[in-house]
Amino acid sequence: MFGIIEIFAVLVGFGLLIWGSDKFVEGAAGMARTLNVSALIIGLVIVGFGTSAPEMLVAGVAGLDGNTGLAIGNALGSNITNIALVLGATALLVPLSVHSKLIKREFPILFLIMGLVVVLLWDGNLGTLDGIILLGGLVTFILWMIHLGKKSQSENNASERDPMLDEFEEELPDKLPIGKALVLLIIGLITLLLGAKLVVWGAVGIAQGLGVSDLVIGLTVVAIGTSLPELATTITSAKKGEHDLAIGNIIGSNMFNLLGVLGIPGVIHAADFNSDVMTRDIPLMVLLTIAIYIMAKGWAGKPGEITRIEGAGLLIAYFAYLGLLFIMSS
Repeated sequence: MFGIIEIFAVLVGFGLLIWGSDKFVEGAAGMARTLNVSALIIGLVIVGFGTSAPEMLVAGVAGLDGNTGLAIGNALGSNITNIALVLGATALLVPLSVHSKLIKREFPILFLIMGLVVVLLWDGNLGTLDGIILLGGLVTFILWMIHLGKKSQSENNASERDPMLDEFEEELPDKLPIGKALVLLIIGLITLLLGAKLVVWGAVGIAQGLGVSDLVIGLTVVAIGTSLPELATTITSAKKGEHDLAIGNIIGSNMFNLLGVLGIPGVIHAADFNSDVMTRDIPLMVLLTIAIYIMAKGWAGKPGEITRIEGAGLLIAYFAYLGLLFIMSS
């Protein structure tokens, strides 16, 4: 039976992951601003990578410890949590309007990445080659984001500005001296590693104590904890009226999760996984993504919107999913 030590380790680990992610983003974004990297590229790439850093570090530590199921659960569970819990709770507080062209460009890429994941995992094994392909896709995705940022920047200079550009410029941290930025980066990475180690150790102990699989703990406890940076960022952006940034943050994070968080354990520790991943978790993730695409797309020339009713529906779907996990685990 697990005890207070494991619970304490997970809670402290989550705190370290959140704090470390914040310092990592502050250092990386501050350095990029000093080097005159555009706000759009910083927001799309650096901030997107930083908010997914907790999941990636947890996946890496879990892979090194041989807990590939925990890493897979973290990746898929974080995506489900981002859409159903984070966007659902945010829309319930503040209905989200979508105007940015960038978000509508990103959705097809997200669907393409999900299709790739389904093909690679169809055999019930997350292998080394799968991991290499996914990490290769991550590099390609980052390069595409940089290209998209530069292209959008030139389009904004020539015509109407994309609303997300203004939102990024308002939210990004100030320029930082290179030395201070490097210190923040190093502190952030060390803190993320310590937090990831604590979360994995505590989560495995809890799973063993409850008699459930690492996959289920990854889908629930770990996924919720590592999605806290996205929750904080999304709600804060929505309250400030930066709706495109709020939704774009979730889309970008989900892409990083599928390519990076799944790819890392595949390269480190190839393993078979529970068939429920293909029959329960991935189908739900795809359905939820289709749902927010329909909400965000807009029809008849009108901008898309995620209303309070739709936000409540997403939350209901999330808690129904948790209930299903509980019943199946029992």
